[in-house]
Amino acid sequence: MADFVFNIAKGRVAEFYNRVKSNDPANSALIVVVIDANGDTDATMRDRDDLAALLGGTANEVTNTNYARKTLTDADIAALSIDDTNDRVDLDIPDQTWTGVAAGTAWTDLLICYDPDTTGGTDSAIIPLTCHDFAVTPDGSDITAQIAAAGFFRAS
Repeated sequence: MADFVFNIAKGRVAEFYNRVKSNDPANSALIVVVIDANGDTDATMRDRDDLAALLGGTANEVTNTNYARKTLTDADIAALSIDDTNDRVDLDIPDQTWTGVAAGTAWTDLLICYDPDTTGGTDSAIIPLTCHDFAVTPDGSDITAQIAAAGFFRAS
């Protein structure tokens, strides 16, 4: 589960997830971004309203060779499922793997973001949804972000 939900996304994570799954708008996607928080606290980061603002602080997107953002479209995620028995909604994404990530920047956090337009959008259009601690020191091997069985986010 998320370590925290960005203030801009509180009450909206399931909505954005469902928009991607419904392909509305057609070019929307969830974006997985890895950062080195570089001294930014969770309290500071959660106030950032878009990815450009977040990366404009002291947090930096990692630049290790073989790292790239992951784009998850409607085909990559399960349909939104309401759990009436437990009175909640769990959102899941597949585990994410980066192959042969070179040494360099240490990874501290994994972000799940919403991009309403992957064809022409910029970081200022990408809304950060959740932040997850993800402490990894790349060494040339594969890195897998294993998403919990309950998913990356729970609304209850």
